[in-house]
Formats: sequence, structure tokens, C-alpha cells
Amino acid sequence: MISLKKYLDSARPGTALDCDPEEKDILPGTIAAYSSALREMGSSSVDACPALGEELRQSLGKLAADLSIDMSGEAVAATERSVREQLRDWGRRTAGHYRQKTGEVKELLIVMARTAESVGERDQRCAGQISEVTARLERIASLEDLTEIRASIEQSAAELKTSVDRMATEGREAVEKLRVEVANYQTKLEEAEETASRDALTGLRNRLWVEGQIERRVGAGVPFCVAIVDVDGFKKVNDDHGHLVGDELLRQFATELQSASRSTDLIGRWGGDEFILVLDGGLPEARAQIDRLSVWVCGSYKIQERSGPLKLTVTASIGLAEHVPDETMKDILAQADAAMYVRKAASRANGAGSGR
Repeated sequence: MISLKKYLDSARPGTALDCDPEEKDILPGTIAAYSSALREMGSSSVDACPALGEELRQSLGKLAADLSIDMSGEAVAATERSVREQLRDWGRRTAGHYRQKTGEVKELLIVMARTAESVGERDQRCAGQISEVTARLERIASLEDLTEIRASIEQSAAELKTSVDRMATEGREAVEKLRVEVANYQTKLEEAEETASRDALTGLRNRLWVEGQIERRVGAGVPFCVAIVDVDGFKKVNDDHGHLVGDELLRQFATELQSASRSTDLIGRWGGDEFILVLDGGLPEARAQIDRLSVWVCGSYKIQERSGPLKLTVTASIGLAEHVPDETMKDILAQADAAMYVRKAASRANGAGSGR
């Protein structure tokens, strides 16, 4: 948001950006340019790391969509902080992801090289033994004593059988060793995929993983519902108490979401202070579950600070939508998001939020 710094300096807290008439003429273009830059950064993140870039692209796209010339200085500053935090977090996660992948590929190549080497050595030994037996059989052809011929053939047959048995045994051992190594690699790969599907802060599934699960349900045509959960007044918690308190609140809130959910419910962090649930079944059952969950997760939370415990009263706005045939993933997400904002507007009207 560096390009908008001069506007922020002259903006009054809680009001729309206030600047000279000449500056107002270029402000829409500046906002549009920054919005375009956010979207381009998101697209580039997908190219740089497909496994982790999609989540960042969607998050930056949402921030870009929310930019407008009517934003207050505080809102613009909050957008800047959010962009920086998301880029730092994505950079750390991407670096770790590629370090892990590089190590796994290196290990696999070493296993393959060792296996090929051991098979080559075994084949060379067996080929040498078979060559010796072949040479002996050729010498037998020139013998005239039947007893000597028989003894030579019996010796050659025994050596040949020993060589073949050894080859079979070593072959089984090499294959078993390779099977164990591949199994270990498969386990590491599954662990890496599990880590990549988790949100770094809360430990819940991340947005990309949840979207994949929704796409599967859409393709299978099974009944399900989606709920988007937004923590009310979370920005005020960050502004009043700092991001460390905000992070701890999100972690505790995520834990409560898991505790209140059923084993069949899928829970993920949607981004920022928003969470998402995928509930198998129809709308009546999902609505009853959301009502129970809302009572569980809303209430008093205690955050331990250096100065002592901080008590926060937390409410949440939850939007619920049911998937219907021929509806895409974007359709049901848009419906759930719209329903959540309706609840959020009602909550603001009633004065709900977070505080001491």
C-alpha cells in the first residue's frame, strides 16, 4: 500500500480518504492499479507453487475486490497489513514446502540408484557363474569316459542350480528392500500432503483442501450444505490488543469449532477470521447442527497476556446454504457468504461484538 501512503497520512480516522481535488483525480486510478497488482501477485503465486498458491490468490483477490475510493484510511491501512502478513506467511510455507519436496526426491533417487547398483552386481556374479558352467559343458563334449562325463554333468548341474537359487533369493531380497523403501517414501509423501492441506495457524484444513472436498460432493451429486462462520468484531480485537491476541483467539475458536462438530463434518479456515464447514445431509439437519454449534462456540474466551488473563466475549455470524442439483461450487459458496453477511448486518444492528 506504499503508493497510497500520502492519502493515508491525510485521511481522518473512520472517514473516507480526504485529499486535494487534483489528488482525487488520480486516486481511482491508484486504487485500480493496486487492485490489479494484488490479483497479479495472486496469479503469480499459483504459478510459483500450485500446491499453496491458490489459497493466497483467492485471499488477495478478495482484498482487491474490497478496495474502493470510499474506503477509510483505517480500512486501507488494514488492507496493507493483511497483504503483508499473508505474503510473509505464504513465503514461509512455500519455502518449507519446496525444501521438503526436494529432500523427498533426493531420497527417492538415492534408493533407485542403490537398487540398480545391487541388481547390477548380482547379475554380474550370476552371469559369471553361468559362463563357467557353460564352458565346462563344452569341455564335456570332448570327453570319452562315460563315468567322467556323468560326474562332470552332475557337478555342473549342481552349480547351475545353486547359481539360479542364489539369483532368485537375491532378487527377492532386492525387490523386498525396494518395496520397503517405496513404502517409506509413500508415507513421507502422504505426510507432506497432510501438512500442505492444513492451515498453519489453527491446524484446521485449509481453503484449497475444503474446496476439493466440495467439488467431489458436487460431482457425486450427494446432498450437503455449506456454512461460513465469521467471528464478529475480530478487527477490533486486533486493533485493541494486537495480532498475537487475535491469533490466539482464532486458535481457541478453531478448537471450539472442532469440539462442537460431528465426526462427519468437515471444518476449515476460510481466511482471516472466517471458517467454513461442509455438512453432509439436507438443510433441516444442517440447520439444527449449526444452531447447536453456535451456542457452543459463542461466549467467553480467555487469552493469557503478560499482564494477566484477558477475557473476550465472542459472537459469530454464520451463513448456511444447501447445495441443489446443477449448482456449482461457486454458487453454493456465494449463497453461504451472502447469508453470513445478512447475519453479520443483523448482529451489528444489535450491537454484538468482542470486548473485555
